[in-house]
Amino acid sequence: MPDGRRIAFRHRAGSGPTIVFLPGYMSDMAGGKATALFDWAGGAGRACLLLDYSGCGDSDGDFADGTLSRWRDEVMALIEAQVEGEVVLVGSSMGGWLMLLVGLALGERLAGMVGIAAAPDFTQWGYDETQRATLAGGEPVFEDNPYGPDPTPTFPAFWRDGQDNRLLDAPIAIRCPVRLLHGQADRDVPWETSLRLAERIESPDVVVTLVKDGDHRLSRDADIARLIGTVETLP
Repeated sequence: MPDGRRIAFRHRAGSGPTIVFLPGYMSDMAGGKATALFDWAGGAGRACLLLDYSGCGDSDGDFADGTLSRWRDEVMALIEAQVEGEVVLVGSSMGGWLMLLVGLALGERLAGMVGIAAAPDFTQWGYDETQRATLAGGEPVFEDNPYGPDPTPTFPAFWRDGQDNRLLDAPIAIRCPVRLLHGQADRDVPWETSLRLAERIESPDVVVTLVKDGDHRLSRDADIARLIGTVETLP
């Protein structure tokens, strides 16, 4: 990056629009969905790009400095440097929010999108009034982490930037094919969020798939097969 930050990535050349996977909050490109998609792309001869946001995985930086805008700029810089032609974005949880921001920046290069428990605007609906007041006052919030031993932090800079990048209160000017996958047993992101997002996206080609027993991660073998099958249906 221009300021010297180094962003870790994996890029596989291939045919068709390049598939770019955007991980969730505090996740990285070593996750099960990302690696499964990258491996499938190799077998199918498809171009694919994985990355770690700054402060995550093998990238430089401090997680406390991370924001949606900062990570969007990193994704765009990598796409500009590594990818020719069109792009299919695949975003998981927070990555589904980032997917929308990147998609809007890509314009006509955006060929398709796949959201996995996409979580746009979670800085608003994901925190109670007391937590939002704490963050607005410049203090971090720590929450129990169901996926690891350490609490999950939210830092004021991320929260403020998220509030500035909310999308669900107005039409979203994305007109490519969009597929949204969401588990109805998701305890982190209400599945109704995907229905609301489908209403806001301007594209007429939006399909929502609800998995009745699916959790937030949708990382079981059947879930990953569904994800890959969904990506295969896009241009």
